[in-house]
Amino acid sequence: MTARIGVVTFPGSLDDGDAGRAVRIAGAESVSLWHGDADLKGVDAVVLPGGFSYGDYLRCGAIARFAPVMSVLIEAAREGMPVLGICNGFQILCESHLLPGALTRNDSLHFVCRDQRLRIESPSTAWTSQYVHGQEIVIPLKNGEGGYVADERTLDELEGDGRVVARYLEINPNGSRRNIAGICNEAGNVVGLMPHPEHAVEELTGPSTDGLGFFASVLSLLVSAGSV
Repeated sequence: MTARIGVVTFPGSLDDGDAGRAVRIAGAESVSLWHGDADLKGVDAVVLPGGFSYGDYLRCGAIARFAPVMSVLIEAAREGMPVLGICNGFQILCESHLLPGALTRNDSLHFVCRDQRLRIESPSTAWTSQYVHGQEIVIPLKNGEGGYVADERTLDELEGDGRVVARYLEINPNGSRRNIAGICNEAGNVVGLMPHPEHAVEELTGPSTDGLGFFASVLSLLVSAGSV
C-alpha cells in the first residue's frame, strides 16, 4: 500500500503542482485536495503549498485559514497528522495557530528570489528525519512576506525546545528573527518552512536535490509507523 499525501489547492496557489510532483518523486501518491471541501480523502499527511491564497488579501493566509478544508486539517494536525506548510502554507499554519508567530513583509520591502543556503537544526520532526543536525542544504526561496517574527519569550521557547527546524546561512533574506527559516509544533508533526524544498528534488531543475529529504522523511515515518 502506498502512502497518500494530500496537497491542498487554494485560489491563488501556484506551487501545488510542484509539491505533488515532489511527493511522487519521493515515492508516495499525491492526492489533490480542494480548499472548498471539508474532506481530507483519507490521506496520511498534507502539504500546504506556496502561492498567494485568496490573493493574499487582509494578511497572507488570513482568509485561507477559514477555508472548509482547514476545519478538518486543523483537527487532524492536532491529532498527530504530519502537515508541511511551505511559504504561503507556513503563513496559513501561523494564521491557524498550529504554529506560533507570524510572517511579515521582507525588511528590504522587495520580493526576494534566490537559491538559499540553510542549516537543518532539528532532524527530529516528521519532515526532517532524513537529515542530520547541522546539515547544510541549498533550496530556492521566493517571498515578499517571509520575515518570521514572534515575541522574545516565544523565540526563546522555540530555541529551548528544539523547535527551530531550519535557519538561514550566509544571508538573512527577509529579516526573520534569529535567522529562522522554519519551525515546528511541540509534537514535531507540523512544520512550517519559508524556502521551497519542492523546487529542489531533481538534478535537472536544480539547484540541488536537497529538498527531497523533506518528502522522503514523512514517507519513512509513515512506513515505520505502519500507516502504509
